[in-house]
Amino acid sequence: MIAASLPSLPGLFLKHVHNLVLWMLAALHLLALMSFLVILGVMTPAHAEDAACGARNLMDEMKAEDPAGYAQMIAEGDKIVNGKSIFWKIEKPGLDPSYLLGTMHVTDPRVLRMPPGAEEASKAARTIVLESDEILDEKKGMASIFANPELTMFTDGKSLETLLSKEDVALLSAELKRRGVPLSAVSRMKPWMLMSVISLPACENARKAENTAFLDKQIALDAVADGKPVKGLETFAEQLSTLAAIPMDMHLKSLIETIKLGPKLNDVFETMTDLYLSGNIGLAVPLMKKASPDGDDDAGYAQFEELVVRQRNHHMADRAAPILAEGGVFIAVGALHLPDREGLVELIRQKGYTVTPAN
Repeated sequence: MIAASLPSLPGLFLKHVHNLVLWMLAALHLLALMSFLVILGVMTPAHAEDAACGARNLMDEMKAEDPAGYAQMIAEGDKIVNGKSIFWKIEKPGLDPSYLLGTMHVTDPRVLRMPPGAEEASKAARTIVLESDEILDEKKGMASIFANPELTMFTDGKSLETLLSKEDVALLSAELKRRGVPLSAVSRMKPWMLMSVISLPACENARKAENTAFLDKQIALDAVADGKPVKGLETFAEQLSTLAAIPMDMHLKSLIETIKLGPKLNDVFETMTDLYLSGNIGLAVPLMKKASPDGDDDAGYAQFEELVVRQRNHHMADRAAPILAEGGVFIAVGALHLPDREGLVELIRQKGYTVTPAN
């Protein structure tokens, strides 16, 4: 799958993957917008023959080509607090136990299977909590977004064509054409909207085009089928506002560098999926730092971590508190929000709960 002329991992991977990994982990529920992009005709659904990912884990390549750097990265990942599990049990005397599942907002069948015990916990719960309950009524969610057009579109006369260099415009135009999308149709769309299309491999786009529900939405649909209430901790508009607060230069760079990854996009996606499936989500942070060895993106990463991770962790923990006080809750949010000293696991502990790995 990988062309022989492509640079090796220390070249292409470390040069281009950093911002894409940030995007994948910051994807929020924006992947839910994919179905709307299909409905609105902005993108062409992937053909069935494009659906096979056929990817490999780049960590193996990293281990072979830079064993010392790989060992250091693993050691740093081991130090991340609460970084070794994506499924947690939440307990407090007098309350029925609740559970916290870190998710990956994708339709990969391996991810949809959930870790042992998680499906049973969601079935037993009285209340289901997600990042946003608007995934159950996407038209209503989109209406709230379109009420703030500046979150999705350039409304000040700017466009991707005016903000990117001629070379990058040509690169973007060619990539969109390959996907059946004319640049003129999306040139005024904010880059984070396009990233929800371009950052996904063909197999994921194909499943989305077939209306396969991503993990969070499937959990919500199952809850509705069982007659359970589904509550959200954020709105789509709040999530988009968070992305909008990140400097535009970082978004534009992410967009172009994702395109430059070419066939290795599938490998990056597979690497992050394997990390998730192993439960070792704490390793994602040192992986991102390893992917930016020259420190070029230190400022961008710090701002990403503050806005998209840390601040949202506190908001979600505060909004979840009164729901957790009722007991019997199943919470499912992006896995990046669980680990570290200001992750949801630790923040829930600070609210008086015992939180332990459930698997």
